[in-house]
Amino acid sequence: MAKPQFVQFFKRYPWLLLLLLAVLQLAGVLIFLNLQRQSSSSAPSLSGSPASTPSPVSSLAAPVQPTSTPGKRATKTQAPPSATAPGSEQSTQPASPQPKPSLTAEQKAINERYKQSFVSPATAVDTLIEMRVAIAEGVPALSLGSSTSATLMDQNRKPLLTLSAETRYTAQPSGNGTALDGSQLPAVVLVEPSQNGLLYLGDRAYRGRLLLVNDAGKLWAVNLVNLRNYLHSVVASEVSPSWHPEALKAQAVAARSYALTYYFKPMSSLFHLGATEYYQVYSGINREAPETNQAVDATSGQFVSYRGGIVESLYAASDDIVAEAFQGHGMSQLGALNLAEEGYNYQQILANYYPGTGLGQIVQDYE
Repeated sequence: MAKPQFVQFFKRYPWLLLLLLAVLQLAGVLIFLNLQRQSSSSAPSLSGSPASTPSPVSSLAAPVQPTSTPGKRATKTQAPPSATAPGSEQSTQPASPQPKPSLTAEQKAINERYKQSFVSPATAVDTLIEMRVAIAEGVPALSLGSSTSATLMDQNRKPLLTLSAETRYTAQPSGNGTALDGSQLPAVVLVEPSQNGLLYLGDRAYRGRLLLVNDAGKLWAVNLVNLRNYLHSVVASEVSPSWHPEALKAQAVAARSYALTYYFKPMSSLFHLGATEYYQVYSGINREAPETNQAVDATSGQFVSYRGGIVESLYAASDDIVAEAFQGHGMSQLGALNLAEEGYNYQQILANYYPGTGLGQIVQDYE
């Protein structure tokens, strides 16, 4: 009775019979493999040495390098440093520099031009210093103008009035300020010509700018002019442009040294020095001449120096005047001319009249 029921059961569920047969077959395979492993492990080693154990690193599969995805840029990864045996490390010394390639003549010329562009011309050194020269001192009225239109400004450079070109105006003290043809101005006014125009004061013309000041009911006019333009006028006003070039150079250096003395020790807070013979004569552009201009530019920045300082290089027309006015300490202008005509250069002339001194040089500081 049990057998027919067993058969009847598997007829009803045939898939269970198939599953049972598969399990029995799998069990037989596992038993066979287990017996094979036991027999191989019990066999003696042929080499007599212990079997080597495979390295866990070598048994791992090598990683697959990722590939870039279409439409995206592949990321570059840095390779790890390779291992080296002790004593065989790669040298960490930097490679010796390669020699610079030689430049052609044209490249050298271009290089020199670029270097020169960073160096100011010699004549530009004197233009870096602005002198304040009193050209009118305590007068009741002034006649002024400009070769171009000029702007009148207050001390804060606020524009107040515009002067027309080639037009004369009269300035007079007015209360605490200055009246200019009916226009009331502050006590201190700066006149600045446009396009490097010239200033007119009385019958003379000047370069630079003009400062008008009402001081206690009197007018002062101060010319703000760079040292180079100032010396162009002074040298031609003090000596004749027809003199020997070396005498003109000696005069230029002496005049520059004298001006620098007052630049660093001005006569007042308003101006460095005056324009009369009491100081050194300054006449504006009226006395400029090519010969004296050349002497100023040829000695640009040079001054009489003693132990690094600036010498107040006094000078007068003759030895007699130098002896009387300066107790013999100073340069005779006529004596300098005689020495130049005898063949002495301007350095020797200056050394003769200012013994123990040398030549200093103004240099531009780029810091």
